[in-house]
Amino acid sequence: MSTEFIAHKRESDGKEQTVQEHLLGVAHFARENASKIGLADLGELLGLLHDLGKYSSEFQNYIKSATGLFNQDEDEEYVNAKHLKGKIDHSTAGAQLLWQELSEKGPEIRLFAKALVICLVSHHSGLIDCLSPDGKSVFLKRIKKPSDKTHIAEVITICDKPIKDKVDKLLSRPDLSKQLLTILKGLKAPKGRTGQKIRLYKIGQLVRILFSCLIDADRTDTSIFERPRTAKALTKDDKTDWKVLLGRLEVKLHEYKQNPNPKPIDHIRAQISEHCRMAAERQRGIFTLTVPTGGGKTLASLRFALLHAEKHKLDRIIYVVPFTTIIDQNADDVRKILEPKTVPYSSIVLEHHSNLTPDEESWRGKILSENWSAPVIFTTSVQLLEALFSGGTRSVRRMHQLANSLIVFDEIQTLPIKCVHMFNNSINFLVETCGSSVVLCTATQPLLNKVDVEKGSCNFDEKSEIMLDVKKLFDDLNRVEILDHRKIGGFSDDEIAVCAIEEMKNSGSCLVITNTKKNALKIYKAISASTSELAYHLSTDICPAHRKDILDKIRKKLEDKAPLICVSTQLIEAGVDVDFGAVIRCLAGIDSIAQAAGRCNRHGLRKTGRVLILNNKDEDLTRLWDIAEAKKAAERVLSDLNTDPGLNGNKLLSPPVLERFFTYYFFNRKKEMDYPISVDDRNGIGRKDAVLDLLSDNSLTVAEYCRINEKNPEDINLNHSFAAAGKIFKAIEAPTRGVVVPFSEEGKQIINDLCSAFEVEKQYKLLKQAQRFSVNLFPWRFDKLYEAGAIKEVQAESGIYYLNTQYYDNDFGVSNEPVNPQEPLIA
Repeated sequence: MSTEFIAHKRESDGKEQTVQEHLLGVAHFARENASKIGLADLGELLGLLHDLGKYSSEFQNYIKSATGLFNQDEDEEYVNAKHLKGKIDHSTAGAQLLWQELSEKGPEIRLFAKALVICLVSHHSGLIDCLSPDGKSVFLKRIKKPSDKTHIAEVITICDKPIKDKVDKLLSRPDLSKQLLTILKGLKAPKGRTGQKIRLYKIGQLVRILFSCLIDADRTDTSIFERPRTAKALTKDDKTDWKVLLGRLEVKLHEYKQNPNPKPIDHIRAQISEHCRMAAERQRGIFTLTVPTGGGKTLASLRFALLHAEKHKLDRIIYVVPFTTIIDQNADDVRKILEPKTVPYSSIVLEHHSNLTPDEESWRGKILSENWSAPVIFTTSVQLLEALFSGGTRSVRRMHQLANSLIVFDEIQTLPIKCVHMFNNSINFLVETCGSSVVLCTATQPLLNKVDVEKGSCNFDEKSEIMLDVKKLFDDLNRVEILDHRKIGGFSDDEIAVCAIEEMKNSGSCLVITNTKKNALKIYKAISASTSELAYHLSTDICPAHRKDILDKIRKKLEDKAPLICVSTQLIEAGVDVDFGAVIRCLAGIDSIAQAAGRCNRHGLRKTGRVLILNNKDEDLTRLWDIAEAKKAAERVLSDLNTDPGLNGNKLLSPPVLERFFTYYFFNRKKEMDYPISVDDRNGIGRKDAVLDLLSDNSLTVAEYCRINEKNPEDINLNHSFAAAGKIFKAIEAPTRGVVVPFSEEGKQIINDLCSAFEVEKQYKLLKQAQRFSVNLFPWRFDKLYEAGAIKEVQAESGIYYLNTQYYDNDFGVSNEPVNPQEPLIA
């Protein structure tokens, strides 16, 4: 084994990792990753070639100078490594070698080679543009880069023989390209005019998942070398024994059946669970689970997931929830069942939702970020969408974990409207090409299968539904009376407060749900000033541990039938198990009203519950475009019901009425579903376009290329603008930053420990605990608090921040002004 060529040098003990060791290690992991989609040989080839340029004398001089192996005064080869950092190309040589070997063997092989080359040249930057939006061929420029810059001739001559032999053996195989070309030919297009846009989109997704296999392998091998103690956590080879996990769930379900004091609707929940058990025997595909709120979807879908994973030998189960506000509760409920105290914490159920970890991709970031290797993952829709569409390398490394998996989307109706077509196409790709199954789980099923088929609709129909009779289920689980109490001009915050107090007196308890944090706080303060009864406030300005503390108190009061009012933003609507006598919902989409109704008479303990719809005249939805548009569609539905009382028996929460709402909502916004780009987008491309187009046929970019070059591109299949699309894509309009807050003595202690934790393994454990004590802030607010000295970094250049005690209030969380001046600042 050669010790001449160095890839990395470990800081802790000075140990060197050779280029050969690194390439073989990455090849091993990439082969393993790519085997899930039937491309094991290609994964291995990518791993062997990705850092081939590190054999060059230029790179070796750089790394030996940077790590102190060369002395400035004694070695002629010494260079100024600080000046050269990031400037030596070591990723193009392997790509050029592959291109030279394969590009002249016909158009099919050329396409195959291009897909692999894109992965190789992109593994530091994120996927490059094949054609940039201004019509230039980034791919050709990169592949034709001068050899004196890429060192291809040199590295081919001097690379270690085991590497060269393995590469030659793979490249000489006549069936090497067959794996990928078979998948490419099998990519399905819908029945439409041409279906070309969707086929090209799926080709891009195939490149992206191969890229994911390489990126994760590279990061894993490097992390294991730099921090050997992480090796065990990063290289879990054991297959999950789904039967063991299923047995634990069945024991818990049996305990529920033996409950001597069952709730009135428990028998319906048991029926839902039984339907999930039977449906799990079906073949892989896309399923819908349409169950009204309170129907026990979490455990029922878990039963389906475990049985389906066992039947089809799937690698993992991934739960995708829309909000960080409910992930802790759902993950904790499942962990209590599947993860007994005899096994390591998070070894079975892993939560990944925090944005506390720094954005920079460093050895520290590699350890602190998850790669979704646990059997059961709970993550957010933001993390999932970023794995599918974002630029760079951090999120995409997880995409390959979506293959051969069961993915459950909870509250799928919250999918951002601009992502609809890309989401549909990606889900179809994961199911058709990657062997996965998907469950779209909600009480209010959006019409993802009825949008424009030419741009991408989701491939499911009525046969995909797990429940046999959804209409009957809605009738059986109807536990509330919904009252449209809107008035001309609307209600002020103070009037809503008065109404809430009256409802509490009549029903014993009342929940008020607003569309904005500002209105929630104003109503809460008005109620607190007007009644001696207990009032509680919930919003995303309050950290998860604090919210749990408040919810525990609320549940105890509700069980004791003590009078109370809770004022909350919509965070309480998704999956939070509370049971109020009355609910006031400020007008929003019918889907939101349905979710709010699920917090009223949730367990059927009362004859009926009251849900009042009020229009709030004090709210400002200027920046909340989705809520504003959903509100308009809801007004149309309510108008239909008022003018035609016979419409579905005037039941607002019924499948036909919910379908009408989504028909209105989707029709009004159908032009937004391809992720449109405006001319003045800050991260845009200077013209109107759509991210869907950049990631498929890229027609405007191709037209610009043809205009400049007076010819068509050499290849019609891979002209994607990956980098431009990744830069533009945002899962949410204003990405937030996580800040650890000093709630309770535990939160304060975590902050103190983070400030003194220099070992990354210790910091990793602390950050997992800190997720429960973190609040996500919009950039403008983060910057304001940082400038005021309210936010500080736990350690220099750590990228992890905390809030000082004077800026956290025990009633409403993060404050823009000091609220506890008597509290000492955390140093």
